[in-house]
Amino acid sequence: MNTLKHFILWLDVRLETVDHKKLLAYIDYLLDRGLQPKTINCHLDSIRGFYHYLIEEEQVQMVNPVKRGYALRLSRPLPRHLRDEEVVQLLGVIEDHRDRAMFMLMLRCGLRVEEVTRLKLPAIDWRRRQVFVYQGKGAKDRVVYLSDDSYEALLHYLRVRTSRAKEVFLVGKGRCKGKGISVRGIQKRLEHYGREAGLKVSCHQLRHTMATQLLNADAALVTIQDLLGHTRIKTTQRYCRVSNTKVQRDYHRAMVVVMERTSEGEV
Repeated sequence: MNTLKHFILWLDVRLETVDHKKLLAYIDYLLDRGLQPKTINCHLDSIRGFYHYLIEEEQVQMVNPVKRGYALRLSRPLPRHLRDEEVVQLLGVIEDHRDRAMFMLMLRCGLRVEEVTRLKLPAIDWRRRQVFVYQGKGAKDRVVYLSDDSYEALLHYLRVRTSRAKEVFLVGKGRCKGKGISVRGIQKRLEHYGREAGLKVSCHQLRHTMATQLLNADAALVTIQDLLGHTRIKTTQRYCRVSNTKVQRDYHRAMVVVMERTSEGEV
């Protein structure tokens, strides 16, 4: 049955009297039948188009109950992170000092690819092992911290770099040599290493991986929020839904306590 016929058969009022409240009732009906938001939006598009035809072509005096742009919000896919063995696999093929330093900043410090391209030498505090991220997403400044391996990777790169440019990461060859590397330039390097390692990986996945690994290591959610530069804790909470290791560990740890309290000797 096509979507428009489905709607007309469901209606218990005249077409020209359908209002927004009636439309919401139809959406509830479709949700009760188990339809996904994407499918429901297809129904709404058909209904909108039908009313538009009646109003514009047939000159029927009525109001279109489906406003332009109205649609159910689609659920965002869960962020995919690299498993620990995949991280080892990826790092195993990255020998270039610059590239290793770039990707370690994403994987260990949670930098976005745009933040890596904008990073300048004065933003690195070597003594405190801190990196100042200025004007991140949402024009937010934040501080991230260098792990031992990201510290070493960044240090090794800057020791072999000969340029005096303030930008940390520079193009290594070609007519743009010595200029700051672009977002696309970094993405292409990661795609190259992904192919070598037999992995499908993106720059943003490295941030997701850091967040998930920290959560699995029992880091507080507010700490991860601060490191990633999320404005809302709700954004960071999405990582709870993919961190099965922590869920499993918390379950078994709590269940030991439950079983001790409810053992036959204590009842």
